[in-house]
Amino acid sequence: MEKEKITIRSYEEKDWNQLIEVHDAARKEELRWAKCEQAFVSLKEDSIRERLFQHEICVACMEEKIVGFSAYTEDELAWLYVDPAYAQRGVGRILTQYVIEHASKRPLNVQVLEGNLPARKLYEAFGFQLVRTACGIMPGKEEVEVVVECMQRIFQ
Repeated sequence: MEKEKITIRSYEEKDWNQLIEVHDAARKEELRWAKCEQAFVSLKEDSIRERLFQHEICVACMEEKIVGFSAYTEDELAWLYVDPAYAQRGVGRILTQYVIEHASKRPLNVQVLEGNLPARKLYEAFGFQLVRTACGIMPGKEEVEVVVECMQRIFQ
C-alpha cells in the first residue's frame, strides 16, 4: 500500500473552516486525555483569546484536505492539532519537524496538558524534555484547573 502524501503549506484565509473542524475534533480528544473535557472552547472563540493569528500558521494537507495544523513563534510551538480521523499517519511528526526547522530561536518550547500521552510521546521523540510543570486555570474556562507540562528542545 502506498503511503499517503502529506504536504505542508502556509495557512490561507480560505482554510479557516477546515481549521475549525480539525481543532475542535482534536481539542476534544486532547481534553479527554487530560481528563478535563469540560474545558472545551471552540477555535472560533479560542483563536481570539489565545491570539492564534499572531503566530506563524502552517497546515498539513492530504490531497486538498487539511488534516492538521500548527502555529508557532520564534521560540514556541504553541498549537499543534491533527484531525483524529488521520491520527497515527505521521501528520503530527511532519508538523513538528516543520516547526523545528522554521522556528528561529533556541531552545524551542512546548506545553502539554498533563495526561496527554500521545502529545508527550511525540515531542519526546523529537528530543523535547520536561523542564517543569505548572498549575493554573484554562483560558476561556477559568473554573477548570489544569496542570501543564512545560517541555523544551535544546538544539546542538
